Amino acid sequence: MISALRNIGETVFNGAAIWGEGLRSLGQLGMIGAKAARADGGLRKNIGPELKSVSGQRKVFEVLRAFSPNLSLKRQLVKSYDNTGTVIVTRNNDCIEVLDRNEDFEVVYGSRMRKLTDGDNFFLGMQPGWDYTRDTSAMRLAARQTDVAEIVLPRAKLLAGDIVERSHGKIDLPAQLSLQVPWDMTKTYFGVGGPDAATMKEWTSTLFWYLFEDLPADPALDQKAMSYAAALRDYLDTAIADRKANPTEDADILNRCLALQAADTPGMSDIGIRNNLLGLLIGAIPTISKACCYAMDELLNRPDELILAQSAARAGDDATFENYIWEALRFYPHNPVIYRRATRDTVIARSTFRQARVKKGQMVFAATLSAMFDRRAVEAPHEFRVNRPFETYIIWGYGMHTCFGAAINKAVIPAILKPLLAQRNLRRAPGPAGQIDTGPTPHPQHFHLEFDA
Repeated sequence: MISALRNIGETVFNGAAIWGEGLRSLGQLGMIGAKAARADGGLRKNIGPELKSVSGQRKVFEVLRAFSPNLSLKRQLVKSYDNTGTVIVTRNNDCIEVLDRNEDFEVVYGSRMRKLTDGDNFFLGMQPGWDYTRDTSAMRLAARQTDVAEIVLPRAKLLAGDIVERSHGKIDLPAQLSLQVPWDMTKTYFGVGGPDAATMKEWTSTLFWYLFEDLPADPALDQKAMSYAAALRDYLDTAIADRKANPTEDADILNRCLALQAADTPGMSDIGIRNNLLGLLIGAIPTISKACCYAMDELLNRPDELILAQSAARAGDDATFENYIWEALRFYPHNPVIYRRATRDTVIARSTFRQARVKKGQMVFAATLSAMFDRRAVEAPHEFRVNRPFETYIIWGYGMHTCFGAAINKAVIPAILKPLLAQRNLRRAPGPAGQIDTGPTPHPQHFHLEFDA
């Protein structure tokens, strides 16, 4: 009886708190809108950047969680993949439901992935079935989980520490560190680092943008992506042929793929190896770098937490230090939404007051940023806490299509940031240089920091 009363009390309290948060954010959005309307150019010109900021997105999601947790729209927010409208899902349980129901909510990237490979799909764009099982199973034999601790992490630590030491107190985080370390991984561990670092970074960042972030279907980006994809295919075809002609003993993914090919492993033809490597490359460099920059930006905005994170880094308390990184990424994730497309007419949150109908072809936005702030699933969501279960962080996706490199990301991102955060008087460079600069892309290009060398 006491337990039942406690549950009722918690439900009422959480409901009231969610409504209060929604009303507060609604008022804040109203003030932001009024300010934007008064600025030069009016509301239409100025409101976009405000709503695209992570703080603006959190406010929008708080309003939706309170008053319309599963919002169905006729409007197509995604132009790059076929769809008939949009459903925005904001509650934690409902986001997990969408990402778990693979038969009802499909990944959509296959059409563009086939354009990049000039033919076949990559498992990121596949539904459950033989092709997905074949390719993921083979690549998990080539990219073994034990490699993270034995090969990838030691190299990342060594390189990151060396880069920070040689920077002499001034560093451009993405250009010098957070892009460089994952690129080195593609060279030394994948075995295919490109003709040079700058080219591989440009190829992969652009192709990631094209696959996952080009919601308006920019024709100029499409043209650029097709050119880069052709160049990347040619490079990989040549690299595979060269390695076959000139074998090495390197413990890299390319050699392991060729060993699997020699053993007649399904999916390990030259084209299969090339396409799988192409997909892995696209996901590796830009994701790691963007997450590093966002985590650093969030910590720099929180002086108290920054001090504690730096103390953990200097003390070698890796578990605590890593928790500061994940909590920072909860507040400022590199990817706030994962989208899927309904394969049939169905419902979300069945038999609840928030049950929503989804029509076949609608794009469903699982707002993972919102899910990580849903107080029904996350205790004290607006507090910065470093004792949360790692399962709280829906950073790398969920379910069948959790990022293939999630284990690498979990190890390498803290390894990149630790030697920098261990420095004394770490700070932003003065002026605009000390803010994240994405240029014309969705990815950080420059972010200048200083410290006492």
